[in-house]
Amino acid sequence: MQRYYTRACNFYFGNQSRILVNKKKSISLHNIKEISFDHIEIITRKSKKKISINQIKQLPKNLKNKINLDINKIKSKKLNFSNLNFKKIPNILGVLNLTPDSFSDGGKFNKKSKGISHAIKLYESGASIVDVGGESTRPGSKPVNKKQEWNRIKKILKLIVKKIPISLDTRKSEVMEKGIVMGVKLINDVSGFDYDPKTIDILKKYKIPFVIQHSIGTPKNMQKNPKYKNELLDIYDYFENKIKLIRSKGIKHNNIILDPGIGFGKNLKHNMNLIRGISIFHSLGFPILVGNSRKRFIKDISKKNDSNKRIGGTMASSIYLMMQGVQILRIHDVNEVMQGLKVFNEIIKN
Repeated sequence: MQRYYTRACNFYFGNQSRILVNKKKSISLHNIKEISFDHIEIITRKSKKKISINQIKQLPKNLKNKINLDINKIKSKKLNFSNLNFKKIPNILGVLNLTPDSFSDGGKFNKKSKGISHAIKLYESGASIVDVGGESTRPGSKPVNKKQEWNRIKKILKLIVKKIPISLDTRKSEVMEKGIVMGVKLINDVSGFDYDPKTIDILKKYKIPFVIQHSIGTPKNMQKNPKYKNELLDIYDYFENKIKLIRSKGIKHNNIILDPGIGFGKNLKHNMNLIRGISIFHSLGFPILVGNSRKRFIKDISKKNDSNKRIGGTMASSIYLMMQGVQILRIHDVNEVMQGLKVFNEIIKN
């Protein structure tokens, strides 16, 4: 039986969006008047077809019912959690790597005073929450044991977790539990809870919000010739199956975020197709997180124009992702990206 997927497209922002919504020519994305869409793309493993929302009623009954179910998820209101405000787009998840070997800022902030200062700076610059990690998951990196990872983050975590909202970037159940007890607001596991089978039990025990990220293999081998039949649909199916698994384990809440894992087992083609088609994941009914900041795809595209912080490529992709309704961006240079988003939003007001 042929499987159909629904991707919202042709988005409108600001005053233009409000006019379209008022005239019932478009649908608000998760009940926010400032962003709406007036077309969908119907996708199968063999074809794509873009239609206006007014044409949905002309579809065969079974397909129409499927599309309408997807649209109900796309337009459903998202409830706030972990200091993330889903009435605005995007929220920023600031990055604090307390590691000696992360791909772009390893060793810069793993001293106590520098780590605390940088976390507060990220938050004051506009990050809704700061993502703290003690293990590098850059391509080619090797795992560190749980004791070493916890020792890297515990002192700084203890000093900042009561001052600002913190997300914990870890694959290990014991590190998760210690962080949750200390007061972190969100769990972000790049392995999609595949690295440590006890992690889902921890999520259930504490009923804490979490991110499901897609990746292939481990950081050590994930970039060695990754392959997909169709990266967009394969990852959509992965999320759907992972949500079913989590539900079967007894996790009933909806404080769940989906991250397609840019750069985690993806080449340039995969990354570009995911970013271009990112709005397909809205039909799963959960907020979307994208880690586009300073990623390798920026170097692959810009070539001789590559730079250390890759702010230009981060900014360009951030604006595109915002225009596709992505709710959360994981960002290193929070002040610069906030500056760019503010200027862009002001320009498109009228």
